[in-house]
Amino acid sequence: MTYNLLIENIKKHIDLSSSEADSICEFFKLKTIKKKEFLLTQGTICKFEGFVVKGCFRTFTIDKKGNENTLYFAAKDWWLMDIDSFMNHKPSDLNIQALEDSEVLIISQKDKETLYAKIPSAEKLFRIMFQKSIVAWQRRIIRNHSLTAKERYNHFVEKYPKIASKLTDRQASSYLGITHEFLSKIKKQP
Repeated sequence: MTYNLLIENIKKHIDLSSSEADSICEFFKLKTIKKKEFLLTQGTICKFEGFVVKGCFRTFTIDKKGNENTLYFAAKDWWLMDIDSFMNHKPSDLNIQALEDSEVLIISQKDKETLYAKIPSAEKLFRIMFQKSIVAWQRRIIRNHSLTAKERYNHFVEKYPKIASKLTDRQASSYLGITHEFLSKIKKQP
């Protein structure tokens, strides 16, 4: 059952035979993470790419003043990683923390390269997913520069209601780039 969600996600991007699907699953390892536990901490090297099968994660940085700045959330059927750290083998600037008891399927860079050699269409899969993530980041940057805080909040709640319902005001405001006090005022407005 755990791997079914992964295969369904992959099939949204590429066609797979049942034997290819089985082979892909062999490269992913299931990891259970408790609420508030970290999958990655700032300063360590990200050695995995992950696919969330249960729960929700928050990816964030902590600046020099101790403020948390959330880049994104990853819930069931989402992918997560620090691409810069993963690809360049450098210490991560990010933290990835479980917001609830969660399960993630992880693949190492070595296993990913072996997967590419064994199933060439897997490389196409990860290229397509990478392109889609760039589009999502670009859209977020545009929203952050063109929408008001209230519009950004409304967009987030409408687009990701399941994630928004799991967050504290501090976590949501960190993602939106506003203070939690300002978010409280926005939520009180009609």
